Amino acid sequence: MSIANNIKEIKSEIPGTATLVAVSKTKPNEAIQEAYDSGQRIFGENKVQELAQKYEDLPKDIEWHLIGHLQTNKVKFIAPFVSLIHAVDSFKLLKEINKQALKNARVINCLLQIKIAKEESKFGLSQADAKALINSKEVQELKGIKIIGLMGMSTNTSNENQVKQEFSTLHQFYKKFSILNSQFSILSMGMSGDYKIALQQGSTMIRVGSTIFGSRSYH
Repeated sequence: MSIANNIKEIKSEIPGTATLVAVSKTKPNEAIQEAYDSGQRIFGENKVQELAQKYEDLPKDIEWHLIGHLQTNKVKFIAPFVSLIHAVDSFKLLKEINKQALKNARVINCLLQIKIAKEESKFGLSQADAKALINSKEVQELKGIKIIGLMGMSTNTSNENQVKQEFSTLHQFYKKFSILNSQFSILSMGMSGDYKIALQQGSTMIRVGSTIFGSRSYH
């Protein structure tokens, strides 16, 4: 199937309340352009350098999301244009995003990454740390950022019950928080292998790559 057909099929499966981020990391501009021509406008990248280059090369009404782990020294390269940063996992990173946003006269939307997976390799804050961060005076004083939701990645396992449980845990935490925080509107969870489970568990944003573009070459 073509990229356009893949996008159409995924969009037919997701509720109107959910948003599709087409994960275009490692994919050539031609593939992204094909997705764009089919109406897709939101794309996710996990490497800053690649994201900055694609921003230069591709249509300017694309909404670019940085979905990978972000180092503080790289924030300045995407601060002028990035729409949403998914994986914020420290006050230090928030502070740097704030600093670079203000330099560009912008407010940058961010999601806090919550660790729900059992794997050590996954980044993210504990629920307690996330709560403390959002409620801290220091974060509330940052005028260049807006925390608009949470993001999480499930354990890479074939055990669907475990994945369901992890997503459910994050959804419960998100629900509690969005009652207290009117800025909260996004729960980003679910990728190619598990987005259907994520949607059932309340995800409002899925990050889908290989199901749209085919399996990717790693680098």
